[in-house]
Amino acid sequence: MTENQYYLTTPARTGKMMAIMLGICIVGGAIFFSLWDYWISEPAPVVAMMAGDADQAAPAAQTGKTITQDLSFIESSDFRSLTFNALIDEPGANPTIEMNVGDKVIFNVVNDGKSFHAFGVTKDDEGFGGIIPGTEVASASNPLKAGESGTSEFIAGEEGTYYYICTVPGHREQGMVGEIIVGPAQSGGSSGVAAAPTGVSHDFTLDFVESDDFRTLAFNALPGEDGHNPEIRVNSGDEVTITSANNGKSFHAFGVVANPEDFNNVIWGSDIASASNPLKPGESGSTTFTAGAPGTYYYICTVPGHALQGMVGNFIVE
Repeated sequence: MTENQYYLTTPARTGKMMAIMLGICIVGGAIFFSLWDYWISEPAPVVAMMAGDADQAAPAAQTGKTITQDLSFIESSDFRSLTFNALIDEPGANPTIEMNVGDKVIFNVVNDGKSFHAFGVTKDDEGFGGIIPGTEVASASNPLKAGESGTSEFIAGEEGTYYYICTVPGHREQGMVGEIIVGPAQSGGSSGVAAAPTGVSHDFTLDFVESDDFRTLAFNALPGEDGHNPEIRVNSGDEVTITSANNGKSFHAFGVVANPEDFNNVIWGSDIASASNPLKPGESGSTTFTAGAPGTYYYICTVPGHALQGMVGNFIVE
């Protein structure tokens, strides 16, 4: 008769196994919470578009009207109510902004609270996603600290209701949200006819720059810094020379377009490199062309997705 065999372990082995499992839990927890800012942050705009998010506001021809709006992050003493400019039910809280398609709003925001805050404009009526590129001031993963400030701008491409919010998760729900009411475009526009060459020449420098985490791309300076995506204004028929250096770590290319979403249709021969043959880090190039018909155009990085991440500026022909 065969005896049954029983395999036993010792208290020492059991203790070692428990210690190993506890160590794994501690290390895993430390890694998870060290990346907390990453877990709560939003994807870059180009990632959202690839996932199917609709474009919230394609830029329209500008009317020339600019609205300046100062906004302060305000908190109640118990931190249960968060608002802009004044506490809820007080005059001036979360002011409503009224504008028309093509008007521009410049936001000057300052953190007058004790917590961390960030800013952006969205068409989503809830949550903290769908932030329109170019309207951001800081972010949930890199917010404004108490006393810090920043500037951004918003140009509505279509009618409707938009919202300016604190993009730190939960702060919109606690009250940091205001409405932007966009009405129809006003009458007016350009003749659509290019002028004869004027003999006037302009030289502009537009260098490609990137944030350290590559989530924000821009020309000359990052959002909130002096010289960020400068507006260019010339007359129809003027000669324009653009020089661009790739000061980033990715590949970039340049062009002027009529629609910033259509990076394949560069106009006036304004290309510097191309998406299929871009400027490598440290490389530079230039282009010279004649400005065409009056209107609002855009200079962009023509590498797909880079304009969505911020490499887009206004090119105004008068």
